[in-house]
Amino acid sequence: MAVLEKQRVLVCNEAAAELGIKAGMGTTTARALAESILLLERDPGAEQRRLQQLCCWGYSISPTLYPYRDDCLLLEIGSCLRLYGNIEVLLARVESGLSRREVHYRAGLGPTPKSAFLFTTPLEANASDSSSEALDHPSVSESGERAPQQTLQTASSESGGESLEARLAPLPLSLLEDFPCQMDALAKAGLRTFGDILALPRRALARRCGREFVLHLEQILGTVEDRQPGFEPPRTFGDDYWFGYEVKTNQELLPAVELLLKSFCHFLRNTQLETRQVEWLLYGINRKIHRFALHSSQPQTHWQAWYQLTRLKIEQLELDHSIEGVGLASEQLVLGNACSGSLFQQAGQKEPMHSLLDRLRSRLGPQSVSKIACRDEHLPEFAGYCSPDTWPGTATGKNDELRPFWLMQEPQPLQVFNGQPCWQGRLKLLDGPERIEDNWWEQPVSRDYYVARGSHGQLYWVYRDRLQNQWYMQGVFN
Repeated sequence: MAVLEKQRVLVCNEAAAELGIKAGMGTTTARALAESILLLERDPGAEQRRLQQLCCWGYSISPTLYPYRDDCLLLEIGSCLRLYGNIEVLLARVESGLSRREVHYRAGLGPTPKSAFLFTTPLEANASDSSSEALDHPSVSESGERAPQQTLQTASSESGGESLEARLAPLPLSLLEDFPCQMDALAKAGLRTFGDILALPRRALARRCGREFVLHLEQILGTVEDRQPGFEPPRTFGDDYWFGYEVKTNQELLPAVELLLKSFCHFLRNTQLETRQVEWLLYGINRKIHRFALHSSQPQTHWQAWYQLTRLKIEQLELDHSIEGVGLASEQLVLGNACSGSLFQQAGQKEPMHSLLDRLRSRLGPQSVSKIACRDEHLPEFAGYCSPDTWPGTATGKNDELRPFWLMQEPQPLQVFNGQPCWQGRLKLLDGPERIEDNWWEQPVSRDYYVARGSHGQLYWVYRDRLQNQWYMQGVFN
């Protein structure tokens, strides 16, 4: 496999390199050396999306970071050492996070941003390697070679008593790719490593290479501050996981789902954001994308809650094609409201009502569960309604306790005997009247409501229509 840019090989994997494929080679030559080679066109947009995802991940390590040279991520970790205890623990977390995300990278550690970038290049790299394999240099990038796990630790231990100038001395000047003309002039003068130019007076170097080159060198050494705009986390989230093989069963998707949700909820806590909706994307081997969204009644920042809803949904899916990747997206992130849990919550306490409702919706569908809500209406038949989206309102008024829970779908007319309403016998009026007059602008309504007891002790809510002089049954008390 090889990646092309302008019909030239930009980078290739080990299998292609063993057949003689190398960077800068034309498409025709590459196919002649390897007939079955897979050639992919470079996608800068996908690279930037990937780098944005890595920035969101890196924000959980350090609040100070920024992308560099479109293919590198620089993390400032000096201010985080007290939080992690020591540098070994911090670097182990970086290594573990990148390994779980299946990112191929080279890493470096230095006292300044630009020096850390330079230390991502192995010492044995020569000028031709550095110019043709530019993608292999970033601190965190999608290159064709995975750095060994001990890269960062080795860099930190070896630099214990060694100065920055001594560490930079053996590096080739060809790493300064932003100054090609200056590199040619210095090479003609026999200056090929950082050690050669660090020994020169700064004024003489500025006359030969320009003030901008010297400023860049001073930023590498840390004698001039290197100010860069820090990364600001977005109000949206997007991440994906690629298996590298075909997934044919629903259960095989769950480990990737868990990994993405942990990353997502970690991002929410670090940015103090929350959301009620997430969207899942299943990338099929036939390039079809299956999407489904999940909703929560309350904002969630715990991955276990989203995992339960996602698992219920995945168990119901009937996939007609194999899956090669899973994506997670959320575009409805809002600032979180700080809230504290119960101090005396018992272990084994029943789950909150909103969690139960969310699981029922995920299993039965969003329209299968409705909630009783209230409108600001005087007439009882218009005041209550069912809605799948609105939380139940709270009725107001001094006589709320006299409202029955269950209302008739339509008020039922009552018979009257000797001036007393009857429903399976005479009704005894216990409380009332409560007069309700409304809708005068369209069809006037005037009613006197009473609480009545039936012959068997059941309580009813009845009213007399003052305009029609007719009694009706409106509801039944529990």
